[in-house]
Amino acid sequence: MESESGNDDLGAKGWEPGRLASPPSGLLGSLEDDLNRSQTRLSFLDEDKELDTKQELIDDKEFDIPQVDTPPTLESILNETDDEDEPFIPEDPVLLNVETIDTLSCDTSSLASSDSGDRALKRKKKLADAFSRHGSVMHHTLLKGVSAQIVSAADKVDAGLPTAITVSNLIAVGTSHGLALIFDTNQALRLCLGSTALGAQYGAVSALSINNDCSRLLCGFAKGQITMWDLAGGKLLRSITDAHPPGTAILHIKFTDDPTLAICNDSGGSVFELTFKRVMGVRTCESRCLFSGSKGEVCCIEPLHTKAEIRDHPINQYSLLAMASLTKILVIGLKPSLKVLMTFPYGRTDPSSVPLLAWNFVALQGALNPMLAFCRGDMVHFLLVKRDESGAIHISKQRQLHLHYDLINFTWINARTVVLLDSAEKLHVIDRLSQEELETIEISDVQLVYNSSHFKSLATGGNVSQALALVGEKACYQSISIYGGQIFYLGTKSVHAMMLRNWRERVDHLLKQDCYTEALALAWSFHEGKAKAVVGLSGDLKKRKSVVADKMVEILLQYTDKALRKCPEQGKIQVMEQHFQDTVPVMVDYCLLLQRTDILFSQMYDKLSENCVAKGVFLECLEPYLLRDQLPGLTPHVMKDLLLHFQDRGLMDSMEACIVHMDITSLDIQQIVQMCWEHRLYDAMIYVYNSGTNDFISPMEKLFTAISTPISSGKSLTDEQVVMGNKLLVYISSSLAGRAYPLGDIPEDLVPLVKNQVFDFLIRLHSPEAPQDEEVYPYIRTLLHFDTREFLNVLALTFEDFTNDKQAVEHQQRIVDILLKVMVENSDFTPSQVGCLFTFLARQLAKPDNTLFVNRVLFDQVLEFLCSPDDDSRHSERQQVLLELLQAGGVVQFEENKLIHLAERAQFYQICEFMYERKHQYDRIIDCYMHDPMRKQDVFNYIHNILSLPGHSPEEKQTTWEKAMMHVKELVTLSPSKAADLVCTHFSDKLCDIIIKLQDSLLLFQFLRSLLDPRDGAQMTPEILQSQPHITELFIDLMCQYDPSQVTPMLQILEHYRLEETIQIAQKHDHESLAYLLEKKGDIEAAFQVMLTRLKCMLSALTKDSVDSPGLKQETTITCVEKTLLETISLCERTAHTLNQQQREALWFPLLEAMMSPQKLLSSYSCQLYSESLKSMTMEVLNSMAPYIPLPSILQRILQDPVYGRGKLGEIQGLVLGMLDTFNYERTLLETTTNLLNQDLHWSLRNLKSSIARALVPKQDYCCVCLQQYKRRQEASDEIIVFSCGHLYHSLCLLGKNCKVDAGEQSQWICFRCSSSSKIQVGCQPGTAVSKGRMPSLVQSSCGSILDPQQLQAFDQLCRLYKGTSRLALLTELCRSQSPEKSGSYHPSQGGLPSSSVFQNENFQLHLAPPPIIDD
Repeated sequence: MESESGNDDLGAKGWEPGRLASPPSGLLGSLEDDLNRSQTRLSFLDEDKELDTKQELIDDKEFDIPQVDTPPTLESILNETDDEDEPFIPEDPVLLNVETIDTLSCDTSSLASSDSGDRALKRKKKLADAFSRHGSVMHHTLLKGVSAQIVSAADKVDAGLPTAITVSNLIAVGTSHGLALIFDTNQALRLCLGSTALGAQYGAVSALSINNDCSRLLCGFAKGQITMWDLAGGKLLRSITDAHPPGTAILHIKFTDDPTLAICNDSGGSVFELTFKRVMGVRTCESRCLFSGSKGEVCCIEPLHTKAEIRDHPINQYSLLAMASLTKILVIGLKPSLKVLMTFPYGRTDPSSVPLLAWNFVALQGALNPMLAFCRGDMVHFLLVKRDESGAIHISKQRQLHLHYDLINFTWINARTVVLLDSAEKLHVIDRLSQEELETIEISDVQLVYNSSHFKSLATGGNVSQALALVGEKACYQSISIYGGQIFYLGTKSVHAMMLRNWRERVDHLLKQDCYTEALALAWSFHEGKAKAVVGLSGDLKKRKSVVADKMVEILLQYTDKALRKCPEQGKIQVMEQHFQDTVPVMVDYCLLLQRTDILFSQMYDKLSENCVAKGVFLECLEPYLLRDQLPGLTPHVMKDLLLHFQDRGLMDSMEACIVHMDITSLDIQQIVQMCWEHRLYDAMIYVYNSGTNDFISPMEKLFTAISTPISSGKSLTDEQVVMGNKLLVYISSSLAGRAYPLGDIPEDLVPLVKNQVFDFLIRLHSPEAPQDEEVYPYIRTLLHFDTREFLNVLALTFEDFTNDKQAVEHQQRIVDILLKVMVENSDFTPSQVGCLFTFLARQLAKPDNTLFVNRVLFDQVLEFLCSPDDDSRHSERQQVLLELLQAGGVVQFEENKLIHLAERAQFYQICEFMYERKHQYDRIIDCYMHDPMRKQDVFNYIHNILSLPGHSPEEKQTTWEKAMMHVKELVTLSPSKAADLVCTHFSDKLCDIIIKLQDSLLLFQFLRSLLDPRDGAQMTPEILQSQPHITELFIDLMCQYDPSQVTPMLQILEHYRLEETIQIAQKHDHESLAYLLEKKGDIEAAFQVMLTRLKCMLSALTKDSVDSPGLKQETTITCVEKTLLETISLCERTAHTLNQQQREALWFPLLEAMMSPQKLLSSYSCQLYSESLKSMTMEVLNSMAPYIPLPSILQRILQDPVYGRGKLGEIQGLVLGMLDTFNYERTLLETTTNLLNQDLHWSLRNLKSSIARALVPKQDYCCVCLQQYKRRQEASDEIIVFSCGHLYHSLCLLGKNCKVDAGEQSQWICFRCSSSSKIQVGCQPGTAVSKGRMPSLVQSSCGSILDPQQLQAFDQLCRLYKGTSRLALLTELCRSQSPEKSGSYHPSQGGLPSSSVFQNENFQLHLAPPPIIDD
């Protein structure tokens, strides 16, 4: 017995790479990958060009070519704009809801086939383009030779419509009449295999496969037969009819890398392994079932194919095969023995979506391994297969790809790029690593062939499952083939090819559409290595960049010519400027990115200079690069044009900013200086002098000249002159510090020279060409007058940098002497300026390495000058100057006692504080604060800090404490609240003494209010107040005098007072708080009498005033009456629960009588307004007393009243009717509540009964533990258990999960899934209350008083159905909160519902709809 590969006379010919050879994707790197792709491009595309050149030789009638007015050229077809979609972000799968279109069941149906228009004249639909990022990635080509001959064969030999395609070194197309058309690489028809007679017997060709060496072709047919053909001579080698069960169509037939081994998949969902052998000259085929359709229908298979270059890969020996069923995928190894390596379920998917599989080798972590992509619906999974050193296979899941459309095809075009086809017949090109969508192409014009009839097995009677038939609606497995980096799509009348464009074609494609900006951006991404799906770039990194850079230079020159050609010749100048603003900056950007300033400032600038507008835009867009120092090589010619352009346009600020970044040594220095001075470009002028001629003094002289004249004449400076003076100070500071102005650094060899030149300049005795009356040292004098403080700061910074060499010391001393001479001997300077000088000197003298000498007498003179008591002008300024001088170290220059004496005389309290603090005399500082009107409020913080912060001795704290006690009255007068805080913290034990010192009663009241009212922030310790209650009582007494309206609220807050004494105080002032105090004491009757007396007085005043003079005053009185009445009612309600019936009547009836008696006096027409108000208030009393007093007693009391007893019933009609309305309302409420409770109870019981009696319906037909169908029981005793939740189990499986619970004499079962998902322990007893989560499903009946498990579960479902708080609970809560019997004593601070109330629950909802009516 010999294998076929060694004995077949027409057999294997050794695999030779042809012109369609597949590139070694992912193995040899991008260089070899791209080279191979470029070779594949020479196949069918070149043949198309040959066909175009010979189109006059083609017979239109023979090939049935439709007549058109203007036939399209090949170039126009190839240059059609590729379709693209919006950018795709895989992280958000809900970006677009693509509506899937149901395809027809015909095997040649297409989404485009239903369009009635003439598609020969239509172009592809335009989608949203993304050229700015990736350009056109795919090249779409129609294989005209193959397409024409398919149409011709259908007409001439009745070949039928195309049904399947496969591509290797040859193209094989199967037809609906059983023929296989074989085309070579020149698109010439080499063979026509089979016949229409064979097609009538076998049906349509449903699947094709060519082996590795392109010597054999396998054909699968719609009626289940398989044939093998020799592709060298067209001989039929095998006709296989028994490889799989009859009556099923062949869906897939695939050669493996072993030429003697193939795999087929039929419409029954089974997969078979076909082994071809030749024994004694007889060819045989052995079939082995790999997967039975009874276990799940397989609808897609994909063996792993390896390229010739990696045939020795260790994974190749396992002959891997991936299979996709309707529920999961399987990866198996066929060799050395059959072994299942992995299964992976899809999860929930659309049942109409198509399972897809695709293998490819990828380089990951330095190793080359196969990766399987599988998907169904809108999710793509990637599985990486590895073999470890021990030979074991490991499969790991990689990053998923989330889509927003349903896939019908997945194709690897290389290891980094995949092409997806969705159900709307749109191609999506996606980069696998970044998951970025590169392009979207509409291919509905292809009229793709679908394999629906084979999946439905229509040729054999349609005996397939509904699930497989539903998947077949979108199946197009046999219509798409990938080979050599090209994807072939089979249409009803044509064959199309898609391939990646190389990088030049992608750029040129954009250029042909005049998308120069996008083309440059794409080319730059190639240059930087950031582009996706790159083809055709070879060599090392430097070489690739060089090639792309040359192409970009070529594009830039073309772009320049195009911009000039497309410039509008007529119209507004703004239109021309906008045109060049859109183009010229792009050119400049990319020239600078490529570092090709030679091109920028020569060829491009020369071309743009021909147009004045373009030239101006070009020059202006150079500015940002100049400011960032990113423009090297700026030629003098361009530099000069740039300055002239800015000058002509009046862009002086831009010109100045550019000059300081230029190398202007090649320009006319004097001309630029003159221009800068005329236009006030002082920074540019200084820069030109410094960098062009190394002259650092001339700019100073020019600026001094500009500001010295107005300063010497005493005139105020203009804004321009102030700017010049500030620039002069900064320039001097920079020069003395060794920094260039306005940016950069002075060369190191020039720094000492520049410093000396600047110092010599400053200390000049006279300026050049000075007038006779010029004062000495004009430069220093001018700077001191301009800004003394800043000039001295410049000198201080300069002295910091000086080294202690002889020349530096001499310069410093010379400067100081000149400063003293100029300022001390001149009366033109203010005290602030003189103080700045001596502060500067004090800081310098305080340095440890000081070498300066200043006469101490000068400091004494300055002190006398600043502390002069006769000069009240600039008091705060002189004090601040002296303080800065002392803080800078000048205190060592003065005698301290003299200094303190002068400061006290001049009322310099801050100076006194500074000196006292040095002597630790903190008590005397308090006097300074108290006498200083600007800082009086700060004394409290100061005292607190001294007494509380560490760092002070006990003696110092004691003296400060005593001083504060001496000034306590002044402190309280200054701020009672702050004084109260201070007393609480540090003087609480002296509170009585402090109160005695405060003689003014109003001041004492304010102090005690701040001290005792917790709302003011002060917190006196409770122990002190408890031990001295007379303090709180004193405060209440004062409040009755000065703020009586707040006494009652304050009494409710305060605690530490004696009740009897406080009642006496309230009685003394006849204050309304007496009622509150009596109630708190427990004397309810006395409190009520106080309130009733107040109410009667107000009613009496109301009746008297309303009869005499009704008006605004009565409205105010009515409001007071209502307020007092409400307070009285509240008192009665609060105390009612503690009284018996007789005591309650003693409260409520006098109140009712008090409200009814005045109404007789207000019966006149003029008082009707007040009468109505009194009636309303009377009804309020009646409604409030109704819960406490029986209704007959109220009516009897009203009728017995002398006012109403002798009158007519109409006078009390309103009161009686109001009481009856209240009674009717409460009775209706009671009846409604009773009805609701009865309905709830009836509905709940009826639902409970219905739920228990309902049949159990399983959710699936398999056991939820072993996943086997329920019919397959392990033993005869194995029972089927169904739970009310719908889960189904074998009893033995459930027993193995410990889900059987013994409850007394009976056993109960627990649903395994529900109990595990609810995290309930298996051993919990049925009937145990579950407070949270879902109760596990239970079976098995039980008797007794406790509900059995089925009833418990039904009740649990009922509770979940009728979620929310029950009506009974709501009514109970309302009764509890409103019941007068359960009301506690009155607490003003409490109110509202308790925190545990159901109404406080954040999930509380009112269900106002009635319960649903459920039929029995």
